[in-house]
Amino acid sequence: MDAQTWDALVESMKSAYSAGLAEGAVPRPVIMPLVRGELVGLIWVRPTEPGKDALTGIAELANIAAAAGADEVVLAWETHDVATACQLPINGPVPCLNMVHATKDGHALHQFPYTESHSPEGRGSAEPAWRPAVEPQPGGELVLPVQAAVDYSFIPLELDHPSPFGVTVVLMEEDGYNVRLNEAFAD
Repeated sequence: MDAQTWDALVESMKSAYSAGLAEGAVPRPVIMPLVRGELVGLIWVRPTEPGKDALTGIAELANIAAAAGADEVVLAWETHDVATACQLPINGPVPCLNMVHATKDGHALHQFPYTESHSPEGRGSAEPAWRPAVEPQPGGELVLPVQAAVDYSFIPLELDHPSPFGVTVVLMEEDGYNVRLNEAFAD
């Protein structure tokens, strides 16, 4: 992935966090698969129950990448949100936007810590004040469901269907995943 694409994805996620926090919540975990450098789209995890369902929901983000034949994926999640949803210990800065860029040959973890400044009106809304990014960590430790999503993203799905990608999109949408494809992949 070129630096311009990476920077655009980081800014897109930071904007999503600003918008989400203004509404009182961080965005759900999201996967951004790429095929030959072209972004397939953004797919947010379905609504989940705490514990095993959240672990499964995040790991299943890999299905879309595998069906698309992705050669790169980027996943984004918030440290505290995923630890709480998955009932796992908190590992890393909190609050923090985490992004992993992965290929079948490895990954690098990028962390963007922030503090929340609350508006005078309160009402649960906040604005992130971005702190300096943590130095990228090649091979950095990933939370369990994100590691599973990375691992399974590069294992081709074997579906006996004329359009494995199309049917995967439909099935994921039916399961409650929020799928937003770029035009080139929406047909």
